[in-house]
Amino acid sequence: MRVEVDDIAALTFDDGSPVRAASAVAPFGDGWLVAQDDATHAAWLRPGTTVAVRVVESIDGLEVFSEAAGTKHLKPDFEAACALPSGVVLLGSGSSAARMRASLVTLAADFTVADLTPAYRKVALALGLSPGQLNLEGACVIGDRLRWFQRANLAAGAPTASVDVDLAALLAAISGAGSADQINIDGVRRYDLGDIDGVALAVTDAVALPDGRLLVSAAAEDTPNAVDDGPVVGAAIALLDDSQVVAVAELPAADKVEGLAVRSATAEEIHLLAVVDADDPVIPSRRLDLRISELAPAQPVTRTD
Repeated sequence: MRVEVDDIAALTFDDGSPVRAASAVAPFGDGWLVAQDDATHAAWLRPGTTVAVRVVESIDGLEVFSEAAGTKHLKPDFEAACALPSGVVLLGSGSSAARMRASLVTLAADFTVADLTPAYRKVALALGLSPGQLNLEGACVIGDRLRWFQRANLAAGAPTASVDVDLAALLAAISGAGSADQINIDGVRRYDLGDIDGVALAVTDAVALPDGRLLVSAAAEDTPNAVDDGPVVGAAIALLDDSQVVAVAELPAADKVEGLAVRSATAEEIHLLAVVDADDPVIPSRRLDLRISELAPAQPVTRTD
């Protein structure tokens, strides 16, 4: 598998302010919705314009959060974004009690936020993790399920893994038609993506391909826990077939890709939109146009019944 960077651009709003802490991206109307994990607004990238879209109410009267201001613990930390017919669902990382919420954002510029703490606890239980080890950083829709990825932190005893979530029950819990404790969690999978310079690669986002396989972004970030940032020594894109790691290709630069979305896909090439978190609130996040080629062909499923 080969990964090439076709274009790089800084992400800024129309007023020149930076799109900060880009953490996920999904198709949204005629553009893309980019989550900012330390803000109450996402960025809507549209042809010729980038505007703010509120995804959660202000928290303690604040719209942005940072370690320097002593407010990092308040941030919503939306780390996954999935496009659905009803809008884009954003999911918190679950790395603290404040980060166990979801927001469904619609093109009508409204949003619905729900506390999903019982579902996050189910995920931790399924993965054999304590609540403090949870760090769910990527998700993609596969049929009627949402595959949700736990970002590895081997120093904290948390390997890369995923669970499958009942999508209808998740949406019902967000809308209020159901409850978070009714969301079924199953399909545990674990992955070994290898390492870069001795630091394990950990999934940061995932996208589904037309052939049923997944592409995931991964970062080798040297951090002791699920909350603090650390130096990033490398990054990669990996091709997954169910729980099998088919191929891993390092990115040309050690960019901490946090979000992926498919622009176009053929049997020969996949074009992805990726967003990069600068881990600095005054530095604009970046957009990468990635081209993936030389993918191994999907293997046919052999029936045994």
